Amino acid sequence: MTALNPLLADVQKPTAQARGLPNKHYVDSDTFAEERDALFASGWAGLAVASDVPEIGDAVPITFLDIPLLLIRGRDNAVRVFQNICRHRGMILVDEPRKIEGAIRCPYHSWCYSTQGQLVATPHVGGPGQNTHKDIDRTSLGLIEVRSHIWRDVVWINLSGTAEPFEVAMADVIHRWADFEKPVHHGGADSRFTLTVKSNWKLAVENYCESYHLPWVHPGLNSYSRLEDHYNIEIEGMTSGQGTLVYRQLTGATGEVFPDFEDLDPKWDAGAEYLAIYPNVLLGVHRDHAFAIILRPDGPDRTEELIHLYYASPATDAGLRRKNADQWKVVFEEDIFVVEGMQRGRHAPGFDGGRFSPAMDGPTHCFHKWAAHRLADHRSQV
Repeated sequence: MTALNPLLADVQKPTAQARGLPNKHYVDSDTFAEERDALFASGWAGLAVASDVPEIGDAVPITFLDIPLLLIRGRDNAVRVFQNICRHRGMILVDEPRKIEGAIRCPYHSWCYSTQGQLVATPHVGGPGQNTHKDIDRTSLGLIEVRSHIWRDVVWINLSGTAEPFEVAMADVIHRWADFEKPVHHGGADSRFTLTVKSNWKLAVENYCESYHLPWVHPGLNSYSRLEDHYNIEIEGMTSGQGTLVYRQLTGATGEVFPDFEDLDPKWDAGAEYLAIYPNVLLGVHRDHAFAIILRPDGPDRTEELIHLYYASPATDAGLRRKNADQWKVVFEEDIFVVEGMQRGRHAPGFDGGRFSPAMDGPTHCFHKWAAHRLADHRSQV
């Protein structure tokens, strides 16, 4: 730890003695910008889900940490992420979700790109009626691709391009959930919703990690999945979260349930787990459905939570899907006042990062340690 980081040194102490990240990591614009490079760019972060572009030619512009990106399913059916800018003068190419029927055409000077990113047309670039020029090499002026990988339908991106291969970086969590290495089927329009919270993105991660708050924030859930039915999960440097031993399947009016994922270990009959994959993806698995939450920060004090529900089969009862989505929406909305309240609390100058319960807050402290370590490494290199 360098002399520049005495407060981060406190974060990395054992849980019983540690303090949380200082206030500026939740309210300060300069620190937010630093975290973009230290916590997001160097590793694998969640951008969207592949189900956002289900058909060939579907394109969705996304501003992620102020970076204009384009999620697109190409003519080859592969999902890619590009910087959403023309290589000519940096003009935004696609400003709203749409289907690309032919080429991606820049609205400024009509330079055109294939859905796989190649520059295919440069009208009048050599003068009126001259669509080529010896000094314009189209093969080197394709769209700037962002390294990406799809796992559990989440589109993960590595902005720096320097992270380990996804399968290597995520090996421990992939192994932990090996039983669920099966196709997942998005539930469709009734299985996606977005919540906007006036809070720093990290508070959403911290809250999701732990079950400590269940009795007071989620009384309905706690009535059958009690605090004592949960356990902590910590994988240093990658993920933390919680599990339950008493998952209860949702049933319809006549007793129908969702079909199970095939060939699951019996431990999943009544078990479920919820992991925060650092920095910004929250995942849940159950015997009969799963979910993914992508956190998109919008400055230090605003976050979009994009929630998607998945099933083992593409054919599920629409009424039961809606009931499941409604149930989860209630749970996730119950957390809003908590993360927004903690955000307001970070403006109190006397707050020193807070303390952790040695028994209950291990998963949250695990996240803080990861962030502090990444920040310290980043500062030692600049």
